[in-house]
Amino acid sequence: MEPSYILALDQGTTTSRAILFDRNQHIVSMAQKEYEQFYPQAGWVEHDAEEILDSQREVMKRVLRDSGVFAGQIAAIGITNQRETTIVWDRKTGRPIYNAIVWQCRRTAPQCEQMVADGCEQYIRENTGLRIDAYFSATKVKWLLDHLPGARERAKRGELLFGTVDTWLIWRLTGGRVHATDYTNASRTMMFNLHSLDWDENILYELDIPRCMLPEVVPSSHLFGTTNLEGVDVPIASAVGDQQAALFGQTCFRKGDCKNTYGTGCFLLMNMGPEFRLSRHGLLTTLTAGTVPGRPEYAMEGSVFSAGAVIQWLRDGLGLISNAEESEFFARQVEDTGGVVMVPAFTGLGAPYWDMYARGTICGLTRGSGRSHIVRAALESIGYQSMDLVEAMEADTDLALSSLRVDGGASANDFLMQFQADILGRKVIRPLIHETTALGAACLAGLVCGWWNMDELLRKRTTDQEFDPSMDTSRRQRLIDQWHAALSQILHIGCD
Repeated sequence: MEPSYILALDQGTTTSRAILFDRNQHIVSMAQKEYEQFYPQAGWVEHDAEEILDSQREVMKRVLRDSGVFAGQIAAIGITNQRETTIVWDRKTGRPIYNAIVWQCRRTAPQCEQMVADGCEQYIRENTGLRIDAYFSATKVKWLLDHLPGARERAKRGELLFGTVDTWLIWRLTGGRVHATDYTNASRTMMFNLHSLDWDENILYELDIPRCMLPEVVPSSHLFGTTNLEGVDVPIASAVGDQQAALFGQTCFRKGDCKNTYGTGCFLLMNMGPEFRLSRHGLLTTLTAGTVPGRPEYAMEGSVFSAGAVIQWLRDGLGLISNAEESEFFARQVEDTGGVVMVPAFTGLGAPYWDMYARGTICGLTRGSGRSHIVRAALESIGYQSMDLVEAMEADTDLALSSLRVDGGASANDFLMQFQADILGRKVIRPLIHETTALGAACLAGLVCGWWNMDELLRKRTTDQEFDPSMDTSRRQRLIDQWHAALSQILHIGCD
């Protein structure tokens, strides 16, 4: 049976998904499953790594069943994943020794402060492109080795393995034969040297993390191994962090190309080409999806910790909406927020502020404030945070963006996309295929299969809708001033 499809596994912070693409990059079938988040203490966020695996396997099977496609028709599997989330497991049994510590988790903030006090910040910045922050994997690994009895000794004996979610899935899907990650995920651990493209021995020594527990690092477009799917050995031909996958799926192949993904968090990336460059405004330097060993290309990135998570909180935490689609309906019931401003710093603030201890607030409430005002303020908060990232990136690169490519679940919200265009004063372009993260993983796998080349991928890019700014300048500035006033009430550290 001729292979005619690529299966993308999109393992996100709240759902595991499987999306089947044909040779024309059309979505043939899609399945998703939510899984549980755990909050054992304030600021702590965990997943059950086995539940991640089980949910991913379930949607793989479901998407084949729903589409009527046989495993033998799958040319390859591409994996894209939530980054930084940290899993440590037993090499022999394959079982995690603790829950997965999620990228949002702030438990290692005190360790990060100590590293800054010890003078590690400049070295980390210049060699990993990152700031010292609890966001990244390194201090999560250290926390596990420090707090689980005997863990560090077991790790030194080679009994324990570390991986981000891609590595965990590859290990289990290949039956424990492959312990590997790609450049993009490695670049988000705060342990990977962006110049040598190898794990940084000085950082490992500082954190007392044994190198033997770390995976091999290879390009994103790479034959990682095979997995048995319904009795057929199917190649795993790509692994890539979700945001770099979206950058690739949006065909941001040229220097200066920029995209913003609206997922659980919000992530703005700009392709910087082969030049390693550090931000002056709190942004990060990271690697783009690699296709050639030893040939890095860099991106500048800004992260909003709570974007789609705000909509989820409106639904699950406050009960103001019953599903994500209702957020747009209620936001359109009022002309504005009535002065209500929400800053959703549920797990601190990312770029350009980097305040680990900031917590969320809702300002400007009056007796006349209602559900629609709060829902609208929540959606607008996503646009404001992205605006801050764009302005910081423009200042760092001396490039004025003429437009912004968008994707991710919340990009389907027309109200939010129009507000984003208005508050930026720039055109917002939404692609025809919203699932650009999964598409990026599929395209990278397709390169290994020989299905496409880079020029063909550029030609296949299609647009769904463009949102042109329509807000007058005075109103835009007034809203921005309100936003920054609300921010000032919760910031402890401020931007550098």
